[in-house]
Amino acid sequence: MREKLRKLALELEGALYDDDAMRTLYATDASAYREMPLAVAIPAHEGDIKKLIAFARENRTSLIPRTAGTSLAGQVVGNGIVVDVSRHFTRILEINTEEQWVRVQPGVIRDELNMFLKPYGFYFGPETSTANRAMIGGMVGNNSCGSNSVVYGSTREHLLEVKALLSDGSEATFHSLTPDEFHARCDSDDLSLETQLYRQVRSLLGNHAHQEEIRREFPKPGIKRRNTGYAIDMLLETAPFTAGTEDFNFCRLIAGSEGTLAFLTEIKLNIVPLPPKETGLLCIHFNTIDESLRANVIAMRYQPSASELIDHYILECTKDNIEQSKNRFFVQGDPGAILVIEFCRDTREAITEIATRLQQELQAAGLGYHFPLLFGDDTKKIWALRKAGLGLLGNMPGDEKAVPVIEDTAVDVEDLPAYICEFNDILKKYDLYAVHYAHAGSGEIHLRPIINLKTGEGNLLFRKIAEEIATLVKKYRGSLSGEHGDGRLRGEFIRQMIGDRNYELLRQLKYTWDPQHIFNPNKIVDTPPMNSMLRYEPGQSVPPIATVFHFPEQTILQHAEQCNGSGDCRKTHLSGGTMCPSYMATRNEKDTTRARANILREFLTHSGKQNRFDHKEIYEVLDLCLACKGCKSECPSNVDMAKLKMEFLQHYYDANGVPLRARMIGNYSRLNKLAAIAPGIYNWLVRNKTTGNLVKQFSGFATGRSLPGLHATTFKSWFRRQWPGERTALPDGAPVVYLFCDEFTNYNDTHIGIKTVQLLHRLGYEVRMVQHPESARALMSKGLLRQARDIAEENVRIFRDIISENTPLLGIEPSAILSFRDEYPDLVREHLRDAAKQLAKHVYLADEFLALAAELGAIRPEQFTQEKRHIKLHGHCQQKALSSALHSKKILSLPAHYTVEVIPSGCCGMAGSFGYEKEHYDLSMQIGEMVLFPAVRQADADTLIAAPGTSCRHQVKDGTGKTALHPLEILHAALV
Repeated sequence: MREKLRKLALELEGALYDDDAMRTLYATDASAYREMPLAVAIPAHEGDIKKLIAFARENRTSLIPRTAGTSLAGQVVGNGIVVDVSRHFTRILEINTEEQWVRVQPGVIRDELNMFLKPYGFYFGPETSTANRAMIGGMVGNNSCGSNSVVYGSTREHLLEVKALLSDGSEATFHSLTPDEFHARCDSDDLSLETQLYRQVRSLLGNHAHQEEIRREFPKPGIKRRNTGYAIDMLLETAPFTAGTEDFNFCRLIAGSEGTLAFLTEIKLNIVPLPPKETGLLCIHFNTIDESLRANVIAMRYQPSASELIDHYILECTKDNIEQSKNRFFVQGDPGAILVIEFCRDTREAITEIATRLQQELQAAGLGYHFPLLFGDDTKKIWALRKAGLGLLGNMPGDEKAVPVIEDTAVDVEDLPAYICEFNDILKKYDLYAVHYAHAGSGEIHLRPIINLKTGEGNLLFRKIAEEIATLVKKYRGSLSGEHGDGRLRGEFIRQMIGDRNYELLRQLKYTWDPQHIFNPNKIVDTPPMNSMLRYEPGQSVPPIATVFHFPEQTILQHAEQCNGSGDCRKTHLSGGTMCPSYMATRNEKDTTRARANILREFLTHSGKQNRFDHKEIYEVLDLCLACKGCKSECPSNVDMAKLKMEFLQHYYDANGVPLRARMIGNYSRLNKLAAIAPGIYNWLVRNKTTGNLVKQFSGFATGRSLPGLHATTFKSWFRRQWPGERTALPDGAPVVYLFCDEFTNYNDTHIGIKTVQLLHRLGYEVRMVQHPESARALMSKGLLRQARDIAEENVRIFRDIISENTPLLGIEPSAILSFRDEYPDLVREHLRDAAKQLAKHVYLADEFLALAAELGAIRPEQFTQEKRHIKLHGHCQQKALSSALHSKKILSLPAHYTVEVIPSGCCGMAGSFGYEKEHYDLSMQIGEMVLFPAVRQADADTLIAAPGTSCRHQVKDGTGKTALHPLEILHAALV
């Protein structure tokens, strides 16, 4: 088979991978399942897919269509060839505003489709919590919907037409047919597979006994969210079979078929006018889940566009999440649940009026205790909090997790309070509790019990709970899957949900559409036991793995396992944010944070080596991690891939030696100390083209990259020798701040250090500096953790007794000073850990400190110029992850007539040494070209470019030829 795959790879214009690393990355999705695929294909066009279908037919294997890979029921996990269309099938092909439709390829991202549609005044309604990376092909496969399904329904209701490849390789287009057209297709002399499909469905659904069975056994028609097997109940309610209904369209069946019937290449969607301008969220606080569900029944009478539940467990998770803790500003007390009711109207007054009436009715019924009504940007924060629910659940330390087993059940809204009550009674029998969140307005609460799937007991409990809840759902005539699909998680229970006869109808459909089981077999029908092929084998154990970093309340393996595959790292630069810059540029799954977590989990779990990090496959997958720290804040599970990469590199070097370049970069401060003896000679060497290229080639740096020069004097030398003579007297009792002299400011950006001291002094602060070593940022970035730990411990010992709330430690370079808050507490040994944590509380980026001082009134606008200036600000990655770029914006806005525009860029692409390295230079510049460089080039000549990071400023210089300034430089120049 390997030889056949190699031959196939030569025939494809796209790519085919059969190496262990790539197969591992595609062995999981966002579910609990793991199965190694035969290979991974990245087709370039439809012709490649036809060749893959032919190969599968000839070699009795299968194809697993995949877009973003965020399926929760194991839909894109299997042992065939995973066919990832997310790379090349990404075009929006055609729009017709008169007829209100758009035609797209399956790899188009839902949110980006709506960005395209917005100027036309239209919108694709169905959404998912993953809408900034979920692709239309996946939404059709799973029949996705989301918070607004009470208005827009599911993808099925908007699917007009698909172009598909059938299992025999033939092309077919499925669209609406009148009864006459339908019967004409069935009665034609055509012997094609497509015609056979029409004949079969007429035979099956035209049978009166089948019709009665379907109507008796399928979920209640009033439950809008239902993905129970193939949607033959929906097809039954079309004109050939039921008078007075819509025309027949196989798209109803294809939506929710999970890629098991055909391979879609084009999709035509209904689009709707943009919703009303104003949106308001009434965020009702309750003491209990039951109280919120009874209120939900009342709320739905007011025709909201969404009613979403957030329970106590989710809210607890948000407290420790860097990003989401900012979004819980509206929470009062510790509610047992919050119901977020969305109203869309033309005016805020209309929303306020209807929200007031709902509040009054609920209060009269004794339901709810706090009713904040929020508008504008606040609504985005609340929806971000709700949508982060899935990822936040991965934050639980240890092996017990909120597992996706029965989280997708849907019942009639009126039945929901009683259903949830019985549901929780079942869990109580097993001493379990569930996390409750999401779509109360649609009768679908995502429910996840906390189970340890690594144990045999947990594995059996996983199955037992599924069996009992399936029986409960059937009692209420609900749907076991409301939106996430059946896959291999719920497929086993479809027979129970719809009865033996109907199940056989589903099998007949599958066998006619796909007689050789080419398309995603063992999903929906003929599914193996739901507790088989899980990520974690029952009873598996991994010996303790010694690490340099401390991983609080967990092991390094458990930290990697926090990644549940939700794919937040697959968003593009159009969605904003930082995570993950390399994926944004390459669009390769291999370059996601998820892929890096997957490869670490795989080898740390299954490696036979004593040093489980000693695998080249891990090195290759982690190579393009820029250590930007975006994942630490933007990943809902807070997977800190930068920390994981640092730890990995240390152990990989233990086994394979430290490369010269890594040693040179890590010891950046020591090398600069030597060069600073004769800075003029050093600057000539690196700036002269001939000698500079020799230096770069010896160092492994890109010849196209300029190297940073040295200042004529060091910052420490200036502060020690010149500052005492320059400073003026301050009043007695002036506040004292200590300034950390980082290695970049000391040698390269001395002028910024000088202006920072002068600025702080002019603003009334006594600036002190003590003798201390560098930050060890460069050592950490190259994985030289033991050497970095010695420096971190020395810094903690130096500063722990002099830094306090009243005498804080400030820093200029974000990556250096924020090490005190981020890495140091986990890097130092146990005897210094508490001291490091205490010290971290009083360490600030200088921008941050001044912004907080301004909020307290200690710094005033009148201390600065009245001149008008416009500034474009690019925030540093670690600043955005661990603090906020808004602090820099605030201080730059202190002068009365300064306007500040934050560039919506993620990482600049330089990321310390990454952008200097010859093999990373092109990617570095590609990342810069996504947002940052164009924004800088488009700036007027009078516009100032601000960037707190030394790497960012260097990247701007090399990428655009323009000079970026540190915000403190700009503020210094604005003093009066």
